Amino acid sequence: MNNDYMETALALAREGLGQTSPNPTVGAVLVLDGEIVGRGFHTYAGVKHAEVLALEEAGARARGATLYVTLEPCCHTGRTDPCTNALIAAGVERVVAAMEDPNPQVRGAGLRRLREAGIAVDLSFAHASEAAKLNEPFVHFIRTGLPLVTLKAAVTLDGKIAAPEDNRGWITSERARGHVQELRHLSDAILTGIGTVLGDDPLMTDRSGKPRGRPLLRIVLDSQLRIPPDSRMVAGCRSDLLIVTTSAASSERRKVLEERGCSILVADGPGGRTDLRALLDYLGRQNRYLSLMIEAGSKVNWAMLESGVVDKIFFYYAPKILGGLHSLPVVGGAGRLRRVDAIRFRNVSLHSIAPDEFAVEAYLVKEN
Repeated sequence: MNNDYMETALALAREGLGQTSPNPTVGAVLVLDGEIVGRGFHTYAGVKHAEVLALEEAGARARGATLYVTLEPCCHTGRTDPCTNALIAAGVERVVAAMEDPNPQVRGAGLRRLREAGIAVDLSFAHASEAAKLNEPFVHFIRTGLPLVTLKAAVTLDGKIAAPEDNRGWITSERARGHVQELRHLSDAILTGIGTVLGDDPLMTDRSGKPRGRPLLRIVLDSQLRIPPDSRMVAGCRSDLLIVTTSAASSERRKVLEERGCSILVADGPGGRTDLRALLDYLGRQNRYLSLMIEAGSKVNWAMLESGVVDKIFFYYAPKILGGLHSLPVVGGAGRLRRVDAIRFRNVSLHSIAPDEFAVEAYLVKEN
């Protein structure tokens, strides 16, 4: 098994990042007599799957070739015919997949269909974890029906996100902020709280400059609909702003915001706050959003963590210390009163951001 060909398929799959939701990201390479004769990667707008694009490029040279693909070929009819049928008709001799489809209803069925047609099938276990990471939101969505929720923050070495008085300037460098745009590009939706909107008047847009498969949905938690109609988020709304509120909010304010193109979701939670789990259900089960990134303040960060809706964190650390008792910590709220009750994480990894910054990625340990 040639690892270089699967690496090429994975590189092709990355070309489709940000363009495939709610479908997975897939790359495919056809090889005949040691030569790559076909390449393809999936984009949702392009409709055709990676395998079909590779077959089209290869033409007659697909017969007798080996396909290296990052995800098990589909065997069911959706917007397109099954890829397994196309591979069989083209006379492909062997298929090497990095991972099976995570959907329990179809897992392994595509590979069985190929074997039944006389095509040799292998799984590239050496690339399984990389392929799964590439499609982490899709895998999570298939298993839970909910978007993968990432809590992002830019913090000082002592865990602060804001000074008590003047907050002009940035905590992290331009390089780190550029990396944040890459995360936004990979997200279907981004969320903040009304406090951040009132304090910073952000746009919360994807400024990576890369093509997207669907617009980045901007979400504001605003239980009383205090968001100003002339705020930059409302003024720049192009049917891409969702405001989550409660039934106690003013109907007049709601009408004004809806006239400006904002969508309003009423989700009553405990204590007059919005219901975070109802929001996730709305995003996942009703709209098939695969991923949600949180960029909010200290209180919202705590609410998200305490409620258990967060799946992972991505914290960017700058070589700075604010100190003091009045600078805002990355997570505020009531907090846990005992060290033994601390919210725990697993699978911690560090990402270096040259020359002096780093990011911490870790997964929340979910309590059963």
